[in-house]
Amino acid sequence: MATVLAPESDPPVDTTRARQPDATGFIERDGVRVFWERYGEGAPTLLLMPTWSLFHSRHWKFQIPYLARLFRVVTFDGRGNGRSDRPEESAAYADTEYVADALAVLEATDTHRAVVIGMSMGAGYALRLAAEHPDRVLGAVFIGATIPILDRDPATPEIQVDPSFEEPPTDDSDWGTYYNANYWRRDYPGFAAWFVGEKVFTEPHSTKQIDDGIGWALETDADTLVTLEYGSYLSPPEDWEREPADGRALLFARRVRCPALVIHGDDDHISRWAVGERLARELHAPVLTIAGGGHAPQARWPVLVDRAIRDFVRGLEVSP
Repeated sequence: MATVLAPESDPPVDTTRARQPDATGFIERDGVRVFWERYGEGAPTLLLMPTWSLFHSRHWKFQIPYLARLFRVVTFDGRGNGRSDRPEESAAYADTEYVADALAVLEATDTHRAVVIGMSMGAGYALRLAAEHPDRVLGAVFIGATIPILDRDPATPEIQVDPSFEEPPTDDSDWGTYYNANYWRRDYPGFAAWFVGEKVFTEPHSTKQIDDGIGWALETDADTLVTLEYGSYLSPPEDWEREPADGRALLFARRVRCPALVIHGDDDHISRWAVGERLARELHAPVLTIAGGGHAPQARWPVLVDRAIRDFVRGLEVSP
């Protein structure tokens, strides 16, 4: 498996950060290096999961300083962006690989159990981690979850990537035009500006969040994102029983036994509020609905999100 390596040299210290990490390092699996950071010394540990690798771990920039004053916080750059490697085969971007990376990061940071927190696709990674490794997960928080959990027409084939994704755009809609491999390769900055500025941050006065998001997106590239698009996502094992109309994520949600919290904006243009509501129902979890909130409330509404995470974690029964 060919892999594009992350830079070897350490970047200069970012003096604009509200808090510097207490420890950093790399884990390596099958020749792919993944960069992690640890903050704080409190208990329990919060594992902030990566999301779609359009963004790296700095999308948690508003959570880390506050939560690290109360708890121990671990985060890592998802393969495909940041200081982690960029494998050149789609299989390396399966959700099972992100989960395995998370387990390796827990080992590297001497973490036996953690509260896992995921946003968007990262909520899917957190869901699989909680369902398949319950001994490592104290609780789970799902923010703007982008997961296939709603019922579907049994006659409709369940595909992960639309075949038109690789064809030149023929659709006048914005999704048909911009969410397309040809467009990404032709004008990746244009895609990043559209996706971040018009779909992720729909709230007024989001200039800083949009600028940050576009900057993070430009730290990866179109070819990496196209390769990543074909990585398997929430495909259940063959021996799991399922109904034809089940969304894939239902099988994972029904296996989660830890306490959970769902946070979802009611103006999410990527994963509609009904996804969060259904996920909360299946998990028997409360849902915090952010009125007017878009897809990334942890960045646009950080005080609400940080306090909700704080209160959820404090309510857990944690063994000393």
